[in-house]
Amino acid sequence: MHTKRTIIEIDEILCNGCGKCVPACHEGAIEIVDGKARLVAEKFCDGLGACLGDCPTGALRIVERAAESFDEKAVEAHLRSASARREPESACPSARVQVFDRAEGPARRDAADIPSALSHWPIKIRLVPPDAPFLQNAHLAVTSDCVPFAYAAYHEEFLRGKVALVGCPKFDDPEAYTLRFADMFSQSSIRGVTVIVMQVPCCQGLPVIIRNAMAMAGVRIPADTIVVGLDGKVLARQVL
Repeated sequence: MHTKRTIIEIDEILCNGCGKCVPACHEGAIEIVDGKARLVAEKFCDGLGACLGDCPTGALRIVERAAESFDEKAVEAHLRSASARREPESACPSARVQVFDRAEGPARRDAADIPSALSHWPIKIRLVPPDAPFLQNAHLAVTSDCVPFAYAAYHEEFLRGKVALVGCPKFDDPEAYTLRFADMFSQSSIRGVTVIVMQVPCCQGLPVIIRNAMAMAGVRIPADTIVVGLDGKVLARQVL
C-alpha cells in the first residue's frame, strides 16, 4: 500500500559509493550497487533519517512523497536473510571480524628469489605527481590498500607490466582522489586502467572515482574492475 510519507532520497551524482550509510541504516534499506548507494525497497526505510549524518557528500536527504508503507515485519525478515548484514558490534561491514582456515602448504622457495613487479615509487595516490614520468603511456593498477594482503598473487597477476597507485576511498578524501586522477588523465598519456578492490562496500567508491575523473578530464580510457573477496578469491571482473 502506498501512502504519502517521509522516505530517504539518494542523489546519485553526489554519492561517491563510500558505503558509510549502509551500516548507519539499521533496517538494511541501503546497499551499494554498481558503486552507488541504492534504496533496496521502500518498505524497509522508516524515513527517520538515521543515515543522513554519516554521508560525507550530502547525497542523502529526507523527502515526503508517495511510497510503500514501512513494514517492520518485512524488515526483520530482510535482516535475518541478508547474507551481508551488518554485525551489531561493528560500525562497518568491512570491519567485521572473520577468521580464515588456512592450511599450511609445502615449503616455498626463499622470498628473496621472488621478483617484485613494482616498478616505481611513490605508490600512494595522493603522493604521485600527475606528471610523474612513470605515468607516461602506462596502464594503471589502481588498487585498494587491502588487496595485496588478501590476494597472494597480486604482483604476478595484477601488477606486472602496470603502474601501481594505492589508496583507500574510505579513509582518504574521495574528492581529492578524483581531482588527482583527472589531472593524471589530462597530463599523462594513460593507456589503460585496472581498478582492483575488495568486496566491502567502502571499496566500491574507487571505480566511481575513476569514472568521474575521466569525465572531468574529458577522456575515455579503457578500464576494467576486479573485485577480490575477503578470502582472497577473485569474485568478479567487469568493464568499468
